[in-house]
Amino acid sequence: METASANVTANKKEVSNVKRLASMDALRGFDMLMISGGGAFIFLLGGKTGINAVDAISAQFIHPEWHGFTFYDFIFPLFLFLAGTSLAFSVTGALAKGISQSEILRKTFKRMLILIALGILDKNAPIDLFDPAQIRYGSVLGRIGLATFIGAILYLNFSFTNRIWIAISTLILYYLALIFIPVPGYGAGDLSFEGNLVGWFDRNFMPGKLKQGTYDELALLTQFPSICLTLFGTIAGDIMLRSHVARTKLMQLFFCGIVGILSGLIWNLAFPINKHLWSSSFIMLTSGMAFALLAIFYWIIDVKGYKKWAFFFQVIGMNSLVIYLAVRFIDFNASSKLLFEGIYKYSPEKWHEVFNALGGFVIVWFFLYFLYRHKIFVKV
Repeated sequence: METASANVTANKKEVSNVKRLASMDALRGFDMLMISGGGAFIFLLGGKTGINAVDAISAQFIHPEWHGFTFYDFIFPLFLFLAGTSLAFSVTGALAKGISQSEILRKTFKRMLILIALGILDKNAPIDLFDPAQIRYGSVLGRIGLATFIGAILYLNFSFTNRIWIAISTLILYYLALIFIPVPGYGAGDLSFEGNLVGWFDRNFMPGKLKQGTYDELALLTQFPSICLTLFGTIAGDIMLRSHVARTKLMQLFFCGIVGILSGLIWNLAFPINKHLWSSSFIMLTSGMAFALLAIFYWIIDVKGYKKWAFFFQVIGMNSLVIYLAVRFIDFNASSKLLFEGIYKYSPEKWHEVFNALGGFVIVWFFLYFLYRHKIFVKV
């Protein structure tokens, strides 16, 4: 049986021949594009063009109220997946340079604490430190930090195959818990907004404020399935590291993608796809989509060499933390109005918010381009 040490050793032999993949930066940039204004722009197009296809795409940029799935639900899972893919590269590279496992984990732990702190600030600003009961502790950045730290521990101690089994076992146990553990007042298997186990657990054990009142999708129990996305990302990273043959990488990535998507759709029949619950079917579907999308970006950019178009996304992907926090604390839409309203005010009024959102994103991109040109890349 393959051991964790054999897994790391195999990757160390390959890492000297693997450069930073432009496809990974571009895909991360594509993901952040949706967060930094691209998703809002597409959503605002809905009902304005009279084109059914545009309206259908626009409808994909709003989260379902409960069960169901839209493309917008895929944005955060894709980032968690790519965090795992990058983790495989960074850990393998660090080990190849002679950095000890304990030092790698120390840095990853420190990064987790910083991201948790930034996440709390992001979700609560202006934060009232004297009223901790009103602070929301669950956050996107905190989840990324925790998933990456746990992912690093598992990557260093478990083999490629064992990590797959850990992820699948976790998702099965999560499913069984939500189906068979009775919730006081609701019973077992209640997956409604009010009666699910996740909400009951949050209300009883999660300190601070819950986003949805009765539960918080970024709180406690949902950490377990979300970590599986990062584990699947490390699997993708190993696939990219282990083989010199592009065809082999593509076949394995697409195979994992198909298996994930089909598993998610089939599991949906018993455990509905639900981003709020981070249901096991949701994890399998989004991880499968992530494998497939990574394969597509890798094939177009790194295999076929069509890289110029990807530069637009790379500029965003190289400073993902900066832009995530920037769009929270800087009002780019207000800047857009100041700069561009004199132009778009002559268009029909229903288009004003669309053009303003577009202008805001243009400002965001040139801000990131300025950082890129001056080689300013903020990492934690």
